[in-house]
Amino acid sequence: MLLSLGMLMLSATQIYTIFTVQLFAFLNLLPVEADITAFSFDNKTDTFDDLPARFGYRLPSDGLKGFLIGARPENACEPIEPPPKENLTGNFIVLIKRFECNFDIKVLNAQKAGYKAAIVHNVESDDLIGMGSNDVDIMKQLVIPSVFVGEETANTLKEDYMYDKGGHVVLLPDFSLPLEYYLIPFLIIVGICLILIVVFMITKFVQDRHRARRSRLRKDQLKKLPIHKYKKGDNYDVCAICLDEYEEGDKLRVLPCSHAYHSKCVDPWLTKTKKTCPVCKQKVVPSQGDSDSDSEEGESGPENEEVSESTPLLRSLASTSAHSFGTMSGASRSEHDQESSEYEDDELDSSDTEEEVTVETVVVQMQQPCSEGHEHDLPRA
Repeated sequence: MLLSLGMLMLSATQIYTIFTVQLFAFLNLLPVEADITAFSFDNKTDTFDDLPARFGYRLPSDGLKGFLIGARPENACEPIEPPPKENLTGNFIVLIKRFECNFDIKVLNAQKAGYKAAIVHNVESDDLIGMGSNDVDIMKQLVIPSVFVGEETANTLKEDYMYDKGGHVVLLPDFSLPLEYYLIPFLIIVGICLILIVVFMITKFVQDRHRARRSRLRKDQLKKLPIHKYKKGDNYDVCAICLDEYEEGDKLRVLPCSHAYHSKCVDPWLTKTKKTCPVCKQKVVPSQGDSDSDSEEGESGPENEEVSESTPLLRSLASTSAHSFGTMSGASRSEHDQESSEYEDDELDSSDTEEEVTVETVVVQMQQPCSEGHEHDLPRA
């Protein structure tokens, strides 16, 4: 039981840990979808799809507005020119060409140059690629957001929406809150529920084990119960557990209720199941609270007692002879002796009465002749 409980707890903990780690890894790799909205000098508007990078800060909930400038050099694999300084109020976003170095290097160079965001475009393809980084030190330095677009999007932006043509762009996320904000509370609640379940199972196991120990007989208590070696002529006939007749030399365990069983039959019952007599359900060793229950039963009487699962099947009363499976209680024997003594006393009383009646009859008979002789003598005088 303890081993199975431990295995269950270990399995549940492992499953929850693996699930949490995998989910957070998936969320870390799962990008937040975003769009680019471009505005031209003549109020032309266009929208493009992009894919945010897995490093750097996320886009603000209301989007990031800025002027688009091409990187110099285009691949940004080395430090690039900073944005123009004549416009100090607006944000500048740099457009970078893919290849020749890692994405994190390109974005880091754009950040050092003073740009607020970076757009990296594909070459000879419109596929969107998730930009990642394998360098932890560089990832810690990146703070500006960055997105990836296809080559066609980059060409359109260069033609109509660059800073020198009077255009500007807005990087917008599809939703303000990422998935982690919803799943983290859920995972916390699931973790708390799992902990509560484990605590409940441990508590229930401890309570059941403690209850089982209280209802069983200890080995030191079992040794105090007398063992009787069966002989022919004893009052014990059949073992109520195995239903075999006792044979010469069998070891019988005699319980306080005067019921006897094979020692090999009743010992496992007392030590592993319950410390009560299998027949009459009387407790072999009184436990705490038995004195109170006995006094209450004495006051209420057997006729007012409610019948329940713990009600003994057979009751050993001092005024009633109890003989079950070859057993005889001491109360029945004492009652039998008392009845025999009363019967002898009655015989003695009746014999004494008969002797008194006989003596009186003899005295009367002896007095009658004397009185008759005396009457005959009177006339003669």
